[in-house]
Amino acid sequence: MIDGIARFVTAVRELPPESTQQAVGYPSLFLLVALGALVPVVPTGAIVSSAAVVAFHQTSPLSLLFVFLVAASAACLGDAALYWLGRRGVHSDKGSRWLAALEGRVTPERLAHARERLDTHQVSVLVLSRLVPAGRIPVMLACLLAEVPLRRFVRGDVAACLAWAATYQLIGILGGSLFPEPWQGVVAAVALTVLVSAVPGLWRRVRGTRPGAPAAGAPGGSGPGSGTGVPDGPGGSRHEHP
Repeated sequence: MIDGIARFVTAVRELPPESTQQAVGYPSLFLLVALGALVPVVPTGAIVSSAAVVAFHQTSPLSLLFVFLVAASAACLGDAALYWLGRRGVHSDKGSRWLAALEGRVTPERLAHARERLDTHQVSVLVLSRLVPAGRIPVMLACLLAEVPLRRFVRGDVAACLAWAATYQLIGILGGSLFPEPWQGVVAAVALTVLVSAVPGLWRRVRGTRPGAPAAGAPGGSGPGSGTGVPDGPGGSRHEHP
């Protein structure tokens, strides 16, 4: 892992000229974010933050806008494609490997919590689910099982992807503004992304070890701070990472 990080830093320090970055960077950003939406193991937040750092140090005033639009549109397209694939499994007697993969990543408690919140705050839960670590898949699966039409899902997901892209771009801008060299800003932005994403899990563990704290899935354990990874709706949401 240390060797991989060293190679990554070396590659960033040797960034090509600005025109080459734009010609290669935007299509690469689109493909990586779209792939990350389909395969939820790609760190798309860190990718967007890194792209924002590089754009921050470029001379073109539109670079940051392009990063934002490319990231948001790729995330929305990837979400829509994954939802469409999942719907095929819902309406099939044999199911599908995509639906099975989604179900395998969600515990019954988190799914029940997501379905409960979806019934009362559909659009806001979609938006917040992209800002909460591991919140997107439970809410998407809840939408699939509730047979929310693809068109309605996409309408809510557009706002979610715009908020998500803006949040991670701001992290990148913060990292880029702290250091004079782009590679330093990229490393800082990735570190910030990892740190912010890890804090909620650590917080849940700390709360879970407190005397009298409800166990996961126990009565009273599905409210704020229960560790379901699903937003609680307006007034009670848990923004576990930007």
